[in-house]
Amino acid sequence: MTRDDLLVVLIAAGWSVPVGLAGALALRLLRRRSVTANVSVVVLVAVLAVVAGVVGTAEAMFLSAHDLAVVLDVVVVAGVTGLVAALALGRRLGRQSVWQQEALRRERAVEASRRELVAWVSHDLRTPLAGLRAMSEALEDGVLDGPAQVAEYHRRIRRETERLTRLVDDLFELSRIQAGALQLHLDRVSLGDLVSDAVAAVAPAAAARRVVVQAAPGRWPTVAGSDPELGRVVRNLLANAVRHTPADGTVRVAAGTDGGGAWLAVQDACGGIPDADLPRVFDVAFRGEAARSRDGGAGLGLAIARGLVEAHRGAIEVQNAGPGCRFVVRLPVA
Repeated sequence: MTRDDLLVVLIAAGWSVPVGLAGALALRLLRRRSVTANVSVVVLVAVLAVVAGVVGTAEAMFLSAHDLAVVLDVVVVAGVTGLVAALALGRRLGRQSVWQQEALRRERAVEASRRELVAWVSHDLRTPLAGLRAMSEALEDGVLDGPAQVAEYHRRIRRETERLTRLVDDLFELSRIQAGALQLHLDRVSLGDLVSDAVAAVAPAAAARRVVVQAAPGRWPTVAGSDPELGRVVRNLLANAVRHTPADGTVRVAAGTDGGGAWLAVQDACGGIPDADLPRVFDVAFRGEAARSRDGGAGLGLAIARGLVEAHRGAIEVQNAGPGCRFVVRLPVA
């Protein structure tokens, strides 16, 4: 390296090193700021360091006024271009970082929900299976005294089998919804007919709990949807309302239309849901503290209802109202 080359290196370093030190200080001060700010500073410091080194070296080379102006023009244009690119890159990386954080948050929420579901399903499977095993062993060992006891054990086995069947059906339906494998055949569906069938389906459970289920009089709207899936939505909502309404309480069903389409509301008398639990009511396997002490399902009914409603391009929500909760389903009018 010649003496002139060494001189050029020293001059460039004398101009660019201070810029790099200033950039390092700026990054230290901005370490808690956004990714966009940090990336922009990094690229900006690199550009300014190059600009400073070129300008300092050009001035030391005793260029003519014209040549120096050309060099400065080139440096300014390149610096502005680099700065714009730095800001664009910073914003892009910032958005990607936000998306990645949101995706990670959703992934963790799904994993937590999956673990909760596995825990609840394991618990709900273990109880009836233990009962079935005990009753089958009693029948096999012949420890029962007479036909009446044998018939009672048969009735209990059938009841536990039906409970397991409902749980498996719920899991299958939920898996279809989450996998996007749900095939809907849309048609004109009367909410009045759906509610009438659903009320008849929950009537035995309501009578056993001394709960009255009332459907509001008047005209019921017709919606665009699939009859089996929408019927399951209404049955799940009514079954949930009956399960959590105390004895001698009333569950009311009403429907109508407004500017947003058709709506169907189920009002129970459960006493209300804690505000902290309201956002999680439709989560898979969530049953809340009050529901855990009752004879309920695996906490899949409301999650299935939300999935089926959203598959119809509708919406479902819940709020505390009156003596309990009010679930509202919104669907497109046929």
